[in-house]
Amino acid sequence: MTSGNLNLIKLSVGTESVEGLVGWQKTKKAQSADGYPQHVTRMWPVRENALLDGGSIYWVIKGHICCRQRIIRFDATTHEDGIKRCAIVMDPTIIRTSSVIKRPFQGWRYLEIKDAPADLSNPNHSETGFPEHLSATLNNMGIL
Repeated sequence: MTSGNLNLIKLSVGTESVEGLVGWQKTKKAQSADGYPQHVTRMWPVRENALLDGGSIYWVIKGHICCRQRIIRFDATTHEDGIKRCAIVMDPTIIRTSSVIKRPFQGWRYLEIKDAPADLSNPNHSETGFPEHLSATLNNMGIL
C-alpha cells in the first residue's frame, strides 16, 4: 500500500537505522504535547491540504529512503529562539519501504506519489532477499 497523492521526504540527520529513528521519536523532545512523534521545521508546507490527504513523510537514513510515517497534522510552535515553526506531527507507526539511494539535501522536499518507493510486504527483509544497501544499489542501477 502506498501513501497519499503528495508526500514529504526528509533526511533523518544523525540516525543510523530505522530503529534509531524509533528510539529518537520516543524521546520527549521529539513528541508533540499529545505524545505523537513530531519533526519541527522552519518552513510550513504550502501544499498542506494535499499532504494531509493521506500523505507521508519518507525518511532518508544513511543515504537511503527506507521508511515512511503518515502525516497526521501540522502544528504551529514557537522555538526557544522565539521564532515560529511548523511541527510535522506523524503517526507513530513506521512503515518500511524498498530502499532507494537519495543524495543529501537540506530541509524537506515534496515527493510525488509516482516517485515514492513501494512499501515492503515483509518489513524484516528487502523484497529481493538481499541486504537493503545491496538491494538499493542494484535497484538504482536498474538491475532490480
